Amino acid sequence: MKHHLKRQLRRLATERPYQIIAGSAAALVLAGGASAAVAGTGGAPAPQERAAAVTEARLGEAASRGEARAAAPAPSASASGSPRASASPSPSASPSAAKADPDVTRAAKPKPPSSKILDYSYQAQTAYWNCGPAAVRNALSASGVETTQDAMVAPLNAGVYGTNSAEDTTRGLNKMVKGNPYRTHMIPGQAATPAQMDQLQADLVKAITAGRGVVVNIAGSATDTDGGWHSFPGGHYIAVVGYKNDGRTALIADSANPALPSYWMTTIDLANWAATRGYSA
Repeated sequence: MKHHLKRQLRRLATERPYQIIAGSAAALVLAGGASAAVAGTGGAPAPQERAAAVTEARLGEAASRGEARAAAPAPSASASGSPRASASPSPSASPSAAKADPDVTRAAKPKPPSSKILDYSYQAQTAYWNCGPAAVRNALSASGVETTQDAMVAPLNAGVYGTNSAEDTTRGLNKMVKGNPYRTHMIPGQAATPAQMDQLQADLVKAITAGRGVVVNIAGSATDTDGGWHSFPGGHYIAVVGYKNDGRTALIADSANPALPSYWMTTIDLANWAATRGYSA
């Protein structure tokens, strides 16, 4: 019995230090783990926190890519192979449209010459009253139309009192040429206006460029470019068969005096000479 008790006491004496040491070591391990856990809260994130951060970063990256796609322009229809409507040629760019455009195809109108004198034949009037038929005959000769003063009496309703107005000379001229190109232009005032002067100049250039002489019904007095004075208080008819200075000066064939069959006069003076009357051009 005594020996048994001694053996138990010896076993306890030998085993107790190892249990104490093992317990102390376990306690130290537990204490170290706790401190590491405590220290981890201020350092590297816990696994759950790292996973949450990664998830959040990925969501933010996906959102950024979505915003970039929303901001980028949509691909045009031409990118898929089908033409865009704006890529089709405009009508004005097509050759057929250019051909149909009158402003493109219309040829530039030639500018009239600065001076022109028609090839005419002169005749002085055969009676004091038939200046109208004589002027019409001289103007027609510039168009290559051959006639006589006597033949023009009836078309102009001329008589011993002369020819009534430029309306008659216009009618007579149109009877002798094709297309009725002549028109009557009246200057009813006592003096021509600047607009009427310009109109006379333009009408002379247009008619003579086309090969037609002009007949003017005048009254009163006027001076030519050489200073010659011409006076017909009761009225008179003259033919214009040329111009120069772009129509600012007219060449007059006057049947009244065979000694002075022609002379130059400015269209300003000629327009005033035709005041209260008119002309056929």
